[in-house]
Amino acid sequence: MALVGMAVAGIAVGFFKRAFFGVDPFQCLCNGINRVIPIGFGTLYMIINAVLLVIDLFLDRHYIGISTFINLFLVGYAAEFSENLLARLLGDQGIPGRILLLVIGIVVSCIAAAFYYTADLGVSTYDAIPLHIADRKPKLFGRVLPFRVIRIISDLICVAVGFALGFMPGIGTVITALFMGPLITFFKKKLSDPLLGKAGAEG
Repeated sequence: MALVGMAVAGIAVGFFKRAFFGVDPFQCLCNGINRVIPIGFGTLYMIINAVLLVIDLFLDRHYIGISTFINLFLVGYAAEFSENLLARLLGDQGIPGRILLLVIGIVVSCIAAAFYYTADLGVSTYDAIPLHIADRKPKLFGRVLPFRVIRIISDLICVAVGFALGFMPGIGTVITALFMGPLITFFKKKLSDPLLGKAGAEG
């Protein structure tokens, strides 16, 4: 479940990029950095995640596991492969085709995240940060902030930094920044948690 989730997460990035409506917030950050450091995206993605891994290790090692390292070495290159493959197979799409690619990218990336969250073998270095913060139960106006709100805030920060570095976000970026946290929670509750529970019962 963890391996499939990570691989599919990378493939989803290719759909985002071919939709040309903007990428998800973390990819927005990565693409902004890529404008400053123009090297292969897969390699840059690995470097950025290595830096975040160091931060995660200082915060809390609870969410670091085999999935973290699968993400570190796999997702960036899977995204690069997916984008190139879709470009060859589909070429440039009209507006309806681009909208379909965007919807597929959003749904698939949220399902992928739900899968590797549920697998509980570690999460991506970026995903670990809002989870660390949520575990500390921060409060705003006397109320504990839930994970979905913290995820929205962290996503918006990524979008702002990516934009400041010269990468233009799109409607897809805004949609994922506002709805990715709630959608991950939904798919985790409705799909991946029951699936793992069923697999555990059968085992």
